[in-house]
Amino acid sequence: MAMEMRLPVARKPLSESLGRETKKHLVVPGDTITTDTGFMRGHGTYMGEEKLIASVAGSVERVNKLICVKALKTRYNGEVGDIVVGRITEVQQKRWKVETNSRLDSVLLLSSMNLPGGELRRRSAEDELAMRGFLQEGDLISAEVQAVFSDGAVSLHTRSLKYGKLGQGVLVQVSPSLVKRQKTHFHDLPCGASVILGNNGFIWVYPTPEHKEEDAGGFTANLEPVSLADREVISPPSELHRVPRNSEDDAVRHQHPVLLRGISAASD
Repeated sequence: MAMEMRLPVARKPLSESLGRETKKHLVVPGDTITTDTGFMRGHGTYMGEEKLIASVAGSVERVNKLICVKALKTRYNGEVGDIVVGRITEVQQKRWKVETNSRLDSVLLLSSMNLPGGELRRRSAEDELAMRGFLQEGDLISAEVQAVFSDGAVSLHTRSLKYGKLGQGVLVQVSPSLVKRQKTHFHDLPCGASVILGNNGFIWVYPTPEHKEEDAGGFTANLEPVSLADREVISPPSELHRVPRNSEDDAVRHQHPVLLRGISAASD
């Protein structure tokens, strides 16, 4: 049964020919993307009456003759090399289950992580018995995607000293589509806070440490009470995702112009 929907404001029609230089268009379910039958339909689209129509709300992307719609709100789809922030949910035999905002829990193998102190050797039975001493349920970690299985599950590794257990800070959750893939996802802001931009939509905001404890192998986490000065530093960055982009009279935007420039530079 066909339905006709009307919007209170007339929307500008999309360009019928999606050229390479065309900017990304936002569409909602039912919008006609193109009437050219030479394009192939991808994810988030379907064919109807010889027209390519969007089935989800998002931005139109084109790769050669393939057109797809990237949903604005979706679960994380892992890719090899992505930086993620996750939470340990379960300790199993020679592995940890990690919540990474994906459809399935991610896996961190005992053999895919650094031992305390960065020691390089084969994992023994003693290491397996001490797994809960390394990471336990509820711990937050930063890791890198090592592999993606056929069912969409993600395998992680923390073999670099910049990855590992996270200490005191604030976890901010946004849609994965808002985090761009870039060369580095670890940024030190001029306000004294540091951020880890996880490709899975988990953003970790924490006070910038005075010295990096790289000899700890990513397991030493400072769990001391956070001082008031550190809270004042990490609170504004963790709330900036709630500030409307077009808000001109917001107190945060007036009080923290340097911080906003740092966030913009980090996200770009």
